[in-house]
Amino acid sequence: MAALSPFHLAIPVHNLKECRAFYTSVLNFEEGRSSDHWVDYNFFGHQLVIHYKPKTEEDLHTNTVDGKHVPVPHFGVVLPWDIFNDFAHQLKQKNIDFIIEPYIRFEGQTGEQATMFFNDPAGNALEFKAFKDPSQIFAK
Repeated sequence: MAALSPFHLAIPVHNLKECRAFYTSVLNFEEGRSSDHWVDYNFFGHQLVIHYKPKTEEDLHTNTVDGKHVPVPHFGVVLPWDIFNDFAHQLKQKNIDFIIEPYIRFEGQTGEQATMFFNDPAGNALEFKAFKDPSQIFAK
């Protein structure tokens, strides 16, 4: 398999100013290009773009995983174990309102992973995770 390239992800936000402050000041993502309708961010080496879109009313949907209600849809990134732990610690210090607090799934088993979920100010669900052994990302 070829080396992975950075991905591009664009998400809708109905409150560009508030989300810009969140991604810049709370998550500490580096801002790139921007306009009055969108902002680019360095999302752990990937390109994340928040785009203004008027707010719509949609029902929140979740799927139960490990007895926890995982929001659908959600997006995120797989981080190295130590970076995940540092990032989770920083978020706790900033009093992030987690949907799912950082915890370990499959501890001591194949696919052992750390994961956490929270929303941005526009209600987009973000998941960050890390695998104890990165070679097990797709292991069964």
